Amino acid sequence: MFKKLLIVLLLAVAGVLLYAATRPDHFSLQRSATIGAPPERLFALINDVHAFNTWNPWAQKDPAAKMQYEGPASGPGAAYAWASDTLGVGRSEIVEAVPPRLVVLRLSFEKPMQATNRVEFTLVPDGPATRVTWAMSGPMPYLSKLMTVFFSFEKMVGPDFEAGLANLKALAEKG
Repeated sequence: MFKKLLIVLLLAVAGVLLYAATRPDHFSLQRSATIGAPPERLFALINDVHAFNTWNPWAQKDPAAKMQYEGPASGPGAAYAWASDTLGVGRSEIVEAVPPRLVVLRLSFEKPMQATNRVEFTLVPDGPATRVTWAMSGPMPYLSKLMTVFFSFEKMVGPDFEAGLANLKALAEKG
């Protein structure tokens, strides 16, 4: 009886491991919001790393996080690094900026796992408002694939993107 149970358990584990191997090698996640502000105002709040962290949902999750700013305040080369017991350790750097329609970041995580992702903010005029799309994409190594068998990346990170866009909307529309 114990032997049969062990065989079933081993087969189940092998099945999960094999299934994880079939998951996509790349992920992509995005959220959009229409914000009642011109693209220039929104671009300034995204392209400046200090301004970015006034509405960044992760900076708000751990106000005690140690932040270190590097390079210029805005545009390519502007960066900040963080270290937090809650958020881990990582760095975000602006690698491309096309005023007032695009900001691209390289988002690197050191802890709890190493990963490097691409983040894009696209701003498209929509009448008197602007459609802001926050997108993130990157590779899915095997460990990440295995995690997505049990946890939805979309459900874990998507709500934070939505909260960030709501924060950006509130900030941009009041000023």
